[in-house]
Amino acid sequence: MQLAATLPSRLRRLGRAVVDGVLPPRCLACGATVGEVDSLCGPCWGAISFFAPPWCSRCGLPFAHPMGEGAVCADCARQQPSWDRARAVLRYDRHSRRLVLMLKHGDQTHLAGAFGRWMHRAGGEVLAGADLLMPVPLHWTRLFGRRFNQAALLARAIHRAGGRPSRRIGWRAAAARRRRGCWARRHGRAMCAGPSRCAAGAASRASGWC
Repeated sequence: MQLAATLPSRLRRLGRAVVDGVLPPRCLACGATVGEVDSLCGPCWGAISFFAPPWCSRCGLPFAHPMGEGAVCADCARQQPSWDRARAVLRYDRHSRRLVLMLKHGDQTHLAGAFGRWMHRAGGEVLAGADLLMPVPLHWTRLFGRRFNQAALLARAIHRAGGRPSRRIGWRAAAARRRRGCWARRHGRAMCAGPSRCAAGAASRASGWC
């Protein structure tokens, strides 16, 4: 009985070892050989600034040293955001930019699994109090051109990593947004103002989750 219970996992490990022997896993960033699938090599991991506590309890901005439970950064203290809490995985800079753009615009959808694990780790305290994940919708014209919605891929990856289930519940983009690129922040805010809406009947379907 014990052998029958462990046989599937043993076969999976054997199959994984055979595949890795023929096609060894590669670093997601530079392509160097690594020990695990969907991972980074040592140099690439060390070059990326992953966020971790201590950080602002509201926006997640890392602190240089512990500031005490519930501490907020200067920006959040000066002007309280309209949302309760937010967390980010890493600093967007020259080391992480390629990874992000490979997923968003390079059709490298396999990166979603790693990003999902990182997001689940960074946002664990926020996810613990959530009922479900609702990915930002993509207008059908953008979806046709891009062929996938990276927000939906990430939401499913976070769920697989142990997060809440992902649901759309009729939430859809009401208008196609222009590609942001390097727009100034004020233009980005205006561009994203009111881009989505809830389809008829969706509120009642969501009431069981909220």
